[in-house]
Amino acid sequence: MSGLREEKQALRRVLRQRGAELTPDYRLSADAAIRRAVLESEAWRSAETVFVYVSMWAEPDTRLLLADALASGKTLYVPLCRPDKTLEAVRIRSTAELGSGLLGIPEPPEDGERPGEGGIDLALVPCMSVTRDGRRLGHGLGYYDRFLALHPCRTLCLCYEALLCEDVPTDDLDIRMDAVVTEQGITKSIKKH
Repeated sequence: MSGLREEKQALRRVLRQRGAELTPDYRLSADAAIRRAVLESEAWRSAETVFVYVSMWAEPDTRLLLADALASGKTLYVPLCRPDKTLEAVRIRSTAELGSGLLGIPEPPEDGERPGEGGIDLALVPCMSVTRDGRRLGHGLGYYDRFLALHPCRTLCLCYEALLCEDVPTDDLDIRMDAVVTEQGITKSIKKH
């Protein structure tokens, strides 16, 4: 297990450097194309309830997607990070409800509504990198893998094309994404393994 952890950490170091080299113009253009691809996807159009991450450094920007979900009448849940390294989905009705969170990422209020069992149709999932076939490298704390194991739903992993990898080391605890969205479009739907 420590060998896999070291492989992942080495890859994260490379990706942090690669992410730091992305220009503001590239990000702006890629964010717009990724948003367009998500909004045009069947997965987004058919979902009534969505779980959307609040983006942070080197992740495709989701602020407009949060607003899109609310404007289109979808039930929107966003992540709330817990000190025990678990993630909860909390409903928001306005992005103004987001405040300072545990990891410095804007989060919903703790007393917000949680989804019932099977209550999420689609999750937009962040990554440091992902392969085209959905093998995802997160930030290393396991929040999303644990969350998705408890809340199975369709997943779209958002990633800049410049941060995609040919290979990502994974194990049985890593949840494979159903599809990957970059500025060049969306992969075909992939069955989970």
